Amino acid sequence: MQVKIESSWLEVLKNEFTKPYFIQLADFIREEYKNHIIYPKGKDIFAAFDYTPFTKTKVVIVGQDPYHNEGQAHGLSFSVKDCPKLPPSLKNIFKELTTDIGNVTTADGNLDKWAQQGVLLLNATLTVRAHNPGSHQNKGWETFTDTVIEKLNSEKESLVFILWGAYAQKKGQIIDKNKHLVIESAHPSPFSADKGFYGSRPFSRANDFLVSKGFDKIVW
Repeated sequence: MQVKIESSWLEVLKNEFTKPYFIQLADFIREEYKNHIIYPKGKDIFAAFDYTPFTKTKVVIVGQDPYHNEGQAHGLSFSVKDCPKLPPSLKNIFKELTTDIGNVTTADGNLDKWAQQGVLLLNATLTVRAHNPGSHQNKGWETFTDTVIEKLNSEKESLVFILWGAYAQKKGQIIDKNKHLVIESAHPSPFSADKGFYGSRPFSRANDFLVSKGFDKIVW
């Protein structure tokens, strides 16, 4: 089947799109968009890949589900677009960023500036039914995004993987820590941010590693 996704990702992932699980997933998603309000908009399902080509990926931040309320999800994990009120986890991310780096350039909540610099903002599940968190889990997206992580792990060198919380850390178990830097901490959710997220300094640690490998640092 034909999937509209950035060309370098299409080359890396082309075999996935013809597998039975993905064909089933695509049929399910099509019906969901016909019958329910689904986030993000259809054109933004693969936005993370369009903003951050495989060839330019330097950092990977793994989320779980897209935001499920109106005007928030736009295809990038943790990011919001045109949303006057920041989600609690994102507010805590900015709090740690300010403590760590001292300069927040994305205070409006739209992280596309990160994505354009090579930060793949990857959710494990790429769609969700409105006001129904987890509604598209276990439909096939996790298999697809596991493959994304495996391809990055095996085919690239010296990436930074930022894994917040137990879910992301479990998803990142396949990552070769001899090739890549893996930064793990508690999730930035208000329920867990004070249990190891605050003070984890993921942004400066990522930049220190990138510079040590000859890459430009991220302007967070």
